[in-house]
Amino acid sequence: MTEKMLEIEDLKTYFYGDEGVVKAVDGVTITVNKGETVGVVGESGCGKSVTSLSVMRLLQDTPGEIVDGSIKFEGKSLLNLSEKEMRMIRGNDIAMIFQEPMTSLNPVYKIGKQLEEAIKLHLRYDKKKARIHAVNMLNLVGLPRANEVMNEYPHQLSGGMRQRVMIAMAMACNPKLLIADEPTTALDVTIQAQILELMQQLRNESNTSIMLITHDLGVVAEMCDRVVVMYAGEVVEESDVYTLFENPKHPYTKGLIGSVPKLGQDVEKLDSIPGNVPIPTNMPSGCKFAPRCEFAMDICWKKDPVLLETNDKHACRCWLYQDQEKALEV
Repeated sequence: MTEKMLEIEDLKTYFYGDEGVVKAVDGVTITVNKGETVGVVGESGCGKSVTSLSVMRLLQDTPGEIVDGSIKFEGKSLLNLSEKEMRMIRGNDIAMIFQEPMTSLNPVYKIGKQLEEAIKLHLRYDKKKARIHAVNMLNLVGLPRANEVMNEYPHQLSGGMRQRVMIAMAMACNPKLLIADEPTTALDVTIQAQILELMQQLRNESNTSIMLITHDLGVVAEMCDRVVVMYAGEVVEESDVYTLFENPKHPYTKGLIGSVPKLGQDVEKLDSIPGNVPIPTNMPSGCKFAPRCEFAMDICWKKDPVLLETNDKHACRCWLYQDQEKALEV
């Protein structure tokens, strides 16, 4: 029987501002099983990062709040835990590699202090053992002169070096669930391959579950077991990685895959998805992808389709695969 590590069900996270309500995450359901890597893909602004921040309960000092839905980790509701209980889970059972390392690292503390803090708290290491473990982690993520970096501040490091520090920090305590938000964006190809290999190693040795948020479909194809495609705060398609690449169903997913350059292809004739992601405070009625979809029909402008399984373990939110007449009767 498959053991569920993370269960996000009908999650709704809204932000409130002067211009209105931004439904950043609007009814998202994602499951990550034990030892499984699930990729979450989509354009910027589709709700991927807000979903991960909701899981970590890191929206306290923002205009955003979780208004509905549930988030369970190993069967336990994270939304019912106190802040003190969440602090014991963050960095220990659930770790996150943040997208912006410069804003995630504290600028007034040295790298060593920030790394050692979580190690001493969660692994119960003394100061000497914590430092040795921290240096080893920096070496594992390919950071040169690790001992010197321990005594430096974030502003003294390049963007790629700060990113590797974040990765080392997230993986230091062998978490049960690793949420990686664009973990290799600021890294060159060689280091990127090394980090992905390290994440695979963590998964294989510790049976760690990974929720991988990325724009890079190449990374998804290499790393993931299942893929969740998000658009405008909703899940529009979900499938195992092989089925998604061989037989994508949603027009948005087809557009994402079609826009990836292929070997020998004329770079002047790359496919692209027309238009832009809709403004969050002014979402179109009906299907949110309709203004950009070449297959849009009358019903697409009137009613938002539901996420429906089209066949075994393949779900799609599109009127091309649903009973339109029955839907209009409801």
